Amino acid sequence: MRQVVLDTETTGLDPKSGHRIIEIGCVELVNRKLTGRHYHQYINPQRRVDDGAVEVHGITNEFLVDKPVFTQVADEFMGFCEGAQLVIHNAPFDVGFIDAELALLGNPRWQNVSAHCSVLDTLALAREKHPGQKNNLDALCKRYFVDNSQRDLHGALLDAEILADVYLLMTGGQTDLVLAQGGDARNPDAEERKRGQSDAPSPAIRRLPRDRVSLSVVQATAQEVEAHQAMLMLLQKAAGKHFW
Repeated sequence: MRQVVLDTETTGLDPKSGHRIIEIGCVELVNRKLTGRHYHQYINPQRRVDDGAVEVHGITNEFLVDKPVFTQVADEFMGFCEGAQLVIHNAPFDVGFIDAELALLGNPRWQNVSAHCSVLDTLALAREKHPGQKNNLDALCKRYFVDNSQRDLHGALLDAEILADVYLLMTGGQTDLVLAQGGDARNPDAEERKRGQSDAPSPAIRRLPRDRVSLSVVQATAQEVEAHQAMLMLLQKAAGKHFW
């Protein structure tokens, strides 16, 4: 299964008011594993960025002057996404902007997102799993112990990378054990951390560098396997019918 975790930054909040995409960030997952492939592009929106939007993502009009316009990057971007399931936090926002950009292209090859991809909205998923709680990306990072310390400002690629970690943890079924601190999900401290109500430092999920040295896999020898089987037989005899 191929998935593309996607985020955008924009000039404002509503494409119907003429606002445009200024940054796209995507990371690829295949069978729930990060492949290292990504797509990242800044885009000249051919209009001014709202001051309020600059306060959120820090991308200025001056920075975008020499960047390509959407028509120049559409084929590469849509080619990266085509056929994948898009994983997006608050998907209607990003999909609405992408569809608006595709409509402006007037290119019959690219109609709209739904014609080329399926979409999974992690905000809707989080609301199902954690009703009545905050489910923005920062809140989910705290709940699932994902390191977002570099997220002083919103950025499409960084947010896509963070969302990939959150999505994998949110759908993996392992985080409630709180093993990183040697805790037990049945004790009150672990329950409080799990609900995101503790101010205590949380164990951060940090991605290992891709160029790290691979760990050696040591296989048991035939003699070790034989000794293991012999020990199992002894345990079975000692425990009787209740061993298994």
